Amino acid sequence: MSALLFIGGRVFGAGPASAVAVRDGRIVAVGDRASALSELSGTAFDVVDLDGRALVPGLQDAHIHPVSGALERLRCDLTPWHTKAEYLAAVAAYPGSGWITGGGWSMAAFPGGLPHRDDLDAVAPDRPVFLPNRDHHSAWVNSRALSLAGISSVTADPPDGRIERDAAGEPTGVLHEGAMDLVTGLLPADTAEDYDRALAEAQRYLFSLGVTGWQDAIVGAYAGARDQFDTYLSADAAGVLRARVTGALWWDRAGDESQIAFFESRRAAAGHGRFRATAVKIMQDGVAENFTAAMMDPYVGQGAHCGHSNVDPARLAFFVRQLAAAGFAVHFHAIGDRAVRECLDAVAAARAAGFTAPRHHLAHLQVVHPSDVPRFAALDVTANIQALWATHHEQNDTLCVPFFGPERSGWQYPFGSIARAGGRLAAGSDWPVTTPNPWWAIHVAVHRTEPPVSAEADWPTSQVPMLPREALTLEQALTAYTLGSAYVNGTDDVTGSIEVGKAADLVVLDRDPFEPGAKLYDTAVDLVFIDGQVVHER
Repeated sequence: MSALLFIGGRVFGAGPASAVAVRDGRIVAVGDRASALSELSGTAFDVVDLDGRALVPGLQDAHIHPVSGALERLRCDLTPWHTKAEYLAAVAAYPGSGWITGGGWSMAAFPGGLPHRDDLDAVAPDRPVFLPNRDHHSAWVNSRALSLAGISSVTADPPDGRIERDAAGEPTGVLHEGAMDLVTGLLPADTAEDYDRALAEAQRYLFSLGVTGWQDAIVGAYAGARDQFDTYLSADAAGVLRARVTGALWWDRAGDESQIAFFESRRAAAGHGRFRATAVKIMQDGVAENFTAAMMDPYVGQGAHCGHSNVDPARLAFFVRQLAAAGFAVHFHAIGDRAVRECLDAVAAARAAGFTAPRHHLAHLQVVHPSDVPRFAALDVTANIQALWATHHEQNDTLCVPFFGPERSGWQYPFGSIARAGGRLAAGSDWPVTTPNPWWAIHVAVHRTEPPVSAEADWPTSQVPMLPREALTLEQALTAYTLGSAYVNGTDDVTGSIEVGKAADLVVLDRDPFEPGAKLYDTAVDLVFIDGQVVHER
């Protein structure tokens, strides 16, 4: 393995350092050119002239679904489009004769966020269609799919979901949360080969964005998706998996603590390579757009409805204590203020019982009650932020804000407040919910406006900062995407910062984003190294 000398640009997080030396896949010097050269004395090395560009640690995505994201890219992928007409054209053009699957539609493209089966029936009358939306909490289906699943006006809503209905009680073609499972059991089963291809494509794509590691936020069977645990294991064993991956094992919310023994066996099986299974994912609520996010007070105009807690809070606290006792970090999904509080309360109970070690983290955090903001630091719980959502985009302005009301709308995505209170931040994309491009998310974290090149930028208020007091500095945002995410991924001992002794997981950007006037959203990646070896070159 050749040695490397990086010179001539900014070294993020290393103060005045202007040179970095790498030998045998490790960083051996961070300082000036002379000190770096001295560490490479007697060693043949290649020089990487940054020429004014920045060298940053490999970025890590702390909440992502890469296999699902890649599968959508390889199927009826609706993510490039933004209107009903474009979605229907893509469905009509999809080849084959069986099920049409894929997904990625935006709720903002439809009145009230709700498409209708009639539109799918018009372009695919004979083929069943199942298309999850971008957040994967709802799916759009046609009449053929409803018929095959036996879903009609007399079908009861499942306990953890809802069938959208018209005034006469007929299903309209939108299934929320657990109601999707009424159809997913009928879908053609993905094969191991499908998942192998998807993981390879996801890794290639993420490397091109400078992402060298991630936490897969659901490792297990969920919403019709195949369990990808063996996909990771086989890729790791074959040497195909180059990224550092932490798996968050899926907690069956209808199950109990007996799951933990299974998780322990998985952790043991994945403890020796690039893939580790050291976290457990608990989805405590849904999303605000379909009123399944758990709120402390009712949604405006929705009667007494306050959303849904997937796990009873008392049971949640018990489960978190048991998981902490077994040494698992808990990766919580928490959108509404009640869900956030329930998760923090569960961690508080585990901490009070003496379980202080696991690195628990709460993802999403759309609405956080102000009294809960300082608890992240007090309980040593990391805020796992999906910054790209923190703008005045159409879906939030039309499907969330009116139903939160003015006070709760002011509690959205309080990243700056959590940081000022001493809380640790990690960052992720939730791809395929939104793009995995870290620099779009970093732009939003810093400016709280939509990237001007995104399709959402057409919305009239997209360039009005959303709660600008909650903005982060560029240093804070980039640290969240590097050292913060490495911390929750459990790899901060070897990655996340440019320090002597750490692995040479490094990214050469196409610019110095700290230069005044730099367009953060336009930042690209020129070179990506893992263990000092090139895995992407633009």
